[in-house]
Amino acid sequence: MAQDSLAPVVTKIFLLFLFSKALIEAWLDMKNRGHILAHSDEVPDKFKDQITLEDHQKAADYSIAKIKTSKFFKAIDLIVMLIWTLGGGLESLNMIVVKFSLSPITHGVVFFALFGLISMLLGLPQSIYTTFVVEEKYGFNKTTPKIFVTDMVKGLILGSIIGLPIVAGILWIMQALGDIWWVYGWAFLTIIQFFLIWLYPTVIAPMFNKFSPLEDGEVKDRVLSLLERTGFQSKGLFVMDASMRSAHGNAYFTGFGKNKRIVFFDTLIKTLEADEVESVLAHELGHFKRKHIIKQLAKGIVFSLIGFWVLGACMKSEAFFQGHGVQTMGTHLALVLFMMVSGAYTFFLTPISAWVSRKYEFEADEFASKNAKASKLISALVKMYKDNASTLTPDPVYSAFYHSHPPALIRVQFLEDLIKKGVSN
Repeated sequence: MAQDSLAPVVTKIFLLFLFSKALIEAWLDMKNRGHILAHSDEVPDKFKDQITLEDHQKAADYSIAKIKTSKFFKAIDLIVMLIWTLGGGLESLNMIVVKFSLSPITHGVVFFALFGLISMLLGLPQSIYTTFVVEEKYGFNKTTPKIFVTDMVKGLILGSIIGLPIVAGILWIMQALGDIWWVYGWAFLTIIQFFLIWLYPTVIAPMFNKFSPLEDGEVKDRVLSLLERTGFQSKGLFVMDASMRSAHGNAYFTGFGKNKRIVFFDTLIKTLEADEVESVLAHELGHFKRKHIIKQLAKGIVFSLIGFWVLGACMKSEAFFQGHGVQTMGTHLALVLFMMVSGAYTFFLTPISAWVSRKYEFEADEFASKNAKASKLISALVKMYKDNASTLTPDPVYSAFYHSHPPALIRVQFLEDLIKKGVSN
């Protein structure tokens, strides 16, 4: 079959996947909203002693507000996607850049810069509304307009300094290294990703937040004891000033090798008791000790290789370009078009990824139970559910499709079962 006759078929397949994704998302949002509303009048029995009805209903209202916001902007994103692709947006932008008479690689970099800038501007209304309306209404927003603008400018500068040279490198590889360019492109991007992971804790993250050493005291003593028991070595224990932007709390570790850092949100330190902080960190260490980080990196590397291989095949096909609304074949157009539309085709893998992630969460909880107190992890989680206004009653189908963490009821029940089995206390 000729390439030009394949293009309409590609268009129909693209529209099928795109609108199927939109319909499934809308259906799941509707189910989740209905389930949360149906259970908003009563706190689940397991949490009645720790969470008031007022807090439970606040979480329900907050979740529904986010669903409504997401629903609106998903519709906008769908329209924008269609304008960029079948509406000729990418083709039109490319014609504008053509007028500059640049070399092929410079042309591609300028195209990506303009596309990125336009995309950022189109995404601003959602970011502003979410931050200054939804988060503000429910008491979570601490971001001032000045911080918001400063973060945006820093992101633009950082994206230009880091992102554009990477784009230039990949475009050069695509144009200069023949049919197996995708192997070199994948290797190049993988090396860059590892470098950025190494660089992030000490160079990139401090550009946006302040990191102070964890102060001496019971929390630090418990954390150091936990690290010694589990054989985990880090380059430091830090508290991040998350409260300057949000009231949400969390903890994480970042980097790899000798550059690993353990980071606590200051909001978390203020909320939890020392033994609860210990249990939360034990959970995070569980991800490391059970090799979840390595597995996720390996999965990302494998999928990246597959993606580059598919891109290598697609960029030779006129039907790929024309079927997605682009008439001009080119390396930069192939790259940005592939990045834009691939999500529509891979969306249906979401529940598999979510299932694997929830499996890892259970394994990390079990590790935490063996190296700290499961009862303290339960009390910490309940406080975090309450303070973050996380719904205790998400729709089971919605949760199974999207959620990287088990629902509150299931997770707490799992930890209580470990206590009953004598795994922890």
